[in-house]
Amino acid sequence: MENTNAAFLLPLRSSLFLIIYICIMSISGRELSEVTSWWTPVAVAVNLFTIILLFYYARQEGKTFKEKINYEKGKTSVKQVILISLLVLVVGMGGMYLSAFVIYGTVMPLEAAMMAAPLSKPVAILVFLLLPVTTALAEDGLYLGFGVNGITNKAAAILVPAFFFALQHCFIPTMFDLKYVLYRFFSFLPLTIILCWHYYKNRNPLPIMIGHALIDLATVIMVLSTSMVPGLYESMLEHL
Repeated sequence: MENTNAAFLLPLRSSLFLIIYICIMSISGRELSEVTSWWTPVAVAVNLFTIILLFYYARQEGKTFKEKINYEKGKTSVKQVILISLLVLVVGMGGMYLSAFVIYGTVMPLEAAMMAAPLSKPVAILVFLLLPVTTALAEDGLYLGFGVNGITNKAAAILVPAFFFALQHCFIPTMFDLKYVLYRFFSFLPLTIILCWHYYKNRNPLPIMIGHALIDLATVIMVLSTSMVPGLYESMLEHL
């Protein structure tokens, strides 16, 4: 490691999600399965906290956040954005479907459908506005800017951030079920390895961030839809 910041920050999000969900369960008196629908506002909160930390640690190193993630204005072409966005979509969705089929025997297990559980309308709108952008800044800023850039060995610079990048998804939302944890981890690991490798090779975060934001936008559109249309979520579950 070039510094200790990456070693501290890489496992942080996984720990935060786990701690927050345990606190929510304890305070609300509900089971974890009953509060999975809160994953989007929890993610926004963790994202904002992560972004603040990244700005702080970048400043501690005498850099701006933009410098830390190697952002350069005018470096990104429309073609790059389209190609990376398609890559994120194909590998991301493909990884989830393949992992679900191997572990659950179906491409759409209940655990996947629960990610679209409805929220109150004001919260759903807020999540729709904030989640895609904050996730791209927080996750890509952390695992690429501080992870890939914070490790000197090539293999470790790709594989270590990719591991923690995928691991955090095991706790978004948190469920104490081994099959679910394996499903979430292996859903995202192929994509996170590819993204970390691509960033290591090109040092251009913007196409990855845009592609990442777009796939999260598709997710929050589904959450917004189930929140705005009564009965839609129940109808989805009936077809599983």
